[in-house]
Amino acid sequence: MTGGSLGQRTASYGSLQLLNNNGIVGKPASSIFTRKPSPKMLLAGSRDREKQFLLLVFCKFLGRRRVAMLLLVGLPLLIFTLGSYVLDKGSLVPYVSQAADDPAALMISRVKDTQKDRDSSTEKDGNKTQRPSPPAAASLIKRVVPLHHPCENFAFPPPPPPGLRRPGPRPCPVCYVPVEQAIASMPSSPSESPVLQNLTYIHDENPVKTETHGGSDFGGYPSLKQRNGSYEIKESMTVHCGFVKGSRPGRQSGFDLDEFDLTELEQFHDVIVASAIFGNYDLIQQPKKISQAARQNVPFYMFVDEETEAYMKNSSILDSNKRVGLWRIIVVCNIPYNDSRRNGKVPKLLLHRIFPNVRYSIWIDGKLQLVVDPYQILERFLWRENATFAISRHYRRFDVFVEAEANKAAGKYDNSSIDYQVEFYKNEGLTPYSEAKLPITSDVPEGCVIIREHIPITNLFSCLWFNEVDRFTARDQLSFSTVRDKIMAKVNWTVNMFLDCERRNFVIQAYHRDLLVHKASPGAATMHHQLVLPGTSLAGKNPGKRSSKRGKGEKRSGSKRHRKVAAGNKDSSSF
Repeated sequence: MTGGSLGQRTASYGSLQLLNNNGIVGKPASSIFTRKPSPKMLLAGSRDREKQFLLLVFCKFLGRRRVAMLLLVGLPLLIFTLGSYVLDKGSLVPYVSQAADDPAALMISRVKDTQKDRDSSTEKDGNKTQRPSPPAAASLIKRVVPLHHPCENFAFPPPPPPGLRRPGPRPCPVCYVPVEQAIASMPSSPSESPVLQNLTYIHDENPVKTETHGGSDFGGYPSLKQRNGSYEIKESMTVHCGFVKGSRPGRQSGFDLDEFDLTELEQFHDVIVASAIFGNYDLIQQPKKISQAARQNVPFYMFVDEETEAYMKNSSILDSNKRVGLWRIIVVCNIPYNDSRRNGKVPKLLLHRIFPNVRYSIWIDGKLQLVVDPYQILERFLWRENATFAISRHYRRFDVFVEAEANKAAGKYDNSSIDYQVEFYKNEGLTPYSEAKLPITSDVPEGCVIIREHIPITNLFSCLWFNEVDRFTARDQLSFSTVRDKIMAKVNWTVNMFLDCERRNFVIQAYHRDLLVHKASPGAATMHHQLVLPGTSLAGKNPGKRSSKRGKGEKRSGSKRHRKVAAGNKDSSSF
């Protein structure tokens, strides 16, 4: 076979190349396309005709519509495959694998990839720069959030279908940054306090009650004139803020602490976590998921009275170092009030007086269990929002008048005292919540968690809020909006009121001790509904016996419907 005019098939895409007489590959000449086809070419043509015939039979068998549908499905798949091939596999694979397993790892990966891109771009320019340091002075309004925050694209998932919704409040997702990044986000200097720069407190060894309603020796009985004057914000102010007696808070002030404890509370800390149990009212809850950095640098303080201390000693849960797990127990003597819940308002609202050298504090009620690292909470609700005071709003009620009626219905406090307080605020200008108050989203907080920076303006807010609790009822939800709005009317300051479902993400709510003991006691299912409201008389009733008669439409207490309703009301009873 001479082969000079024939082509030799190579391994590159099945192309034909020509050989000259010397066996060297040459360019194909145009004349070869006019020559008579070889038997191999005829065979290839017959195969093509067979393929076309089979394709026509296939299309006729399936029909045009089905073929069109296959094309519609196949083309997007082809485009998706090509697009996936074009993407950078190194940046795609880690996101897919980590997102399904660990959201925190996903955020870390995104941060690393962003930093890698920055480093590579600077290396190409030949001027590699260092990571920018935090600003020298972090202010309340002008502190800039770093670009490409790991949570900048975070959004709440869509709500479940109506038929799958669980009744009652529940937690929702919250995007936290890694602990190391949260610590790095802490401002290097205190936030700006608008107008108010110097705040001092009234000291009076012999306070005199000049008005018939409200107040206490511990609070110093501020008059209405003094109360109204405390809302005139100036650069330097002196106000009532509890602890009016004694040389300092905790020393002969009516809320007395051991000298050893006082020395420890004067130490400087960037962050503390505090709680309280008075009247042996709650079971102590141990924090979880706390980082090693927080365990070493963030003290956890639990204030208790002597009654609660005695229970801890009898239960052998209090060790010789006055610790119960992470909590450092601080025993309070000479408590100022007969009401344990009112005593709990002292450390809750006046932490800045007990801890004079602390920058940030997180308060949680004694019934709550912390399950997120303190640094992550501060970054999410203060530093990221450029805020100095954060508290969650109530999950259901956002109007003070509605909250007052709910407190009365639940027997939370004396009804006449609640009516007096609400009427007093109404005469001062309190109105029901409406859209006209936006961007304020609620007038009613869920006050079991308070996150704050200890600067003069937030300290003033805490003092004035405590004074309202001391003057009126201990239901701090009723007085919160009045104090907030009066201060906001004078200075450029706001409160970060975040969603209550976000609060439930980082604290788990437990029952009070009396409910837990009662649920564990025999006959609890029978007595539970008869002891919900304090002060309810059971005279003439036999709690161990129920009438066998039921009206039309009533169901037995053990029915499925009754259990669902009781489960839905569990959380509201704990408020």
